Amino acid sequence: MFSNLLKNISPVVKNILIINILFYVAQWTLPSFTQNLELYPITSEQFRPWQLATHFFMHSTFSIGHIFFNMFALVIFGSNLERVWGPQKFLGFYISCALGASILHLSVNYFRIHNIEASLTMEDLELFRTSGYEAFQKGMNFTDPILAQLNILYNTPMIGASGAVFGLLAAFGYLFPNTELMLLFPPIPIKAKYLVIGYAALELYLGISNNASDNVAHFAHLGGALVGIIIVLYWRKNKNSFF
Repeated sequence: MFSNLLKNISPVVKNILIINILFYVAQWTLPSFTQNLELYPITSEQFRPWQLATHFFMHSTFSIGHIFFNMFALVIFGSNLERVWGPQKFLGFYISCALGASILHLSVNYFRIHNIEASLTMEDLELFRTSGYEAFQKGMNFTDPILAQLNILYNTPMIGASGAVFGLLAAFGYLFPNTELMLLFPPIPIKAKYLVIGYAALELYLGISNNASDNVAHFAHLGGALVGIIIVLYWRKNKNSFF
């Protein structure tokens, strides 16, 4: 199965795959590699503009599943889309989805921070601003749950290609709606259009739920899918349907 996938991989997808693997190896072997490359909230002292272009080539080193499933989906959906659109169009689409994902994630994060700060007293806000990042770096937590949540929102970076991959999935579901895909968990077939709709609904629910113990950037996934659909609809005005 995997040998056939690698044989049929398209050129741009292959290069993106290689870059992600090289970044992942660097993350493991060079402890300081991730510094300033992860995407921090725009309100954080650690935010740098270039993080918008570097974070989606990086993945969590705590779980091999993060990079595996993203790259698996990249190869499956990306190769098919690259053959339909061509290398240049596909690359532009992939990067646009990644940027769209990060922009929506940063926007939601910003409004959540703003709402929390509006509920704080000036004393609590000053306390946070003078010690927040230092406390986070040392693994310390504020005893006040609101300040603790604010600390996490301010200082937790985002990494991963999931936003771009969700854009690929959304585009594939639109162009090839009746193509049956085999899920890994559980191993059952499902049409692409139902997978996209179901996955998007789940991500929206989890994003709105805003569970404190959930460290997945659900709105980044939705942002990538949204940008992907918008681009496909724009491109497809006078094109034929794919099934």
